[in-house]
Amino acid sequence: MTDLEERFSGALHNTSRAWRQALDRRLKYLGVSQASWMTIAVVAKARGPLSQSELADRLAVEGATMVAMVDRLVKAGLVVREPSTTDRRVKRVVLTPAGNLLYDKVRTEAAAFRKELLANMDPKKLLIATELLEVLQGIIDTSP
Repeated sequence: MTDLEERFSGALHNTSRAWRQALDRRLKYLGVSQASWMTIAVVAKARGPLSQSELADRLAVEGATMVAMVDRLVKAGLVVREPSTTDRRVKRVVLTPAGNLLYDKVRTEAAAFRKELLANMDPKKLLIATELLEVLQGIIDTSP
């Protein structure tokens, strides 16, 4: 690995982690953990209800971890489990009105956070960085 590749890898990892941690601090007043608001955001952004295993895949966590998270969100009144119409073994995770309200707050705060962090970035450099990351994601998604 070249020094530049190693530097890029470290910068990508550290920036991603720092971004999530900073946003988590910003959302602390909502009383939900990073794992909770990330789960709620994935459910909210999905085109339709997701099964717990689909949700676990999207969040890159183990199935048992996802079950425990969904249990906590159900107990908090933020999501419900609904039976699948095609497979009675599968439960779909759906936001409740309270979950939707929380997601709206998360989305609003996240948008303000992004705007503040990126306010002084050169738009051309931001576009180049974004396109690079999108290409990299595509390569990762199609590799075995």
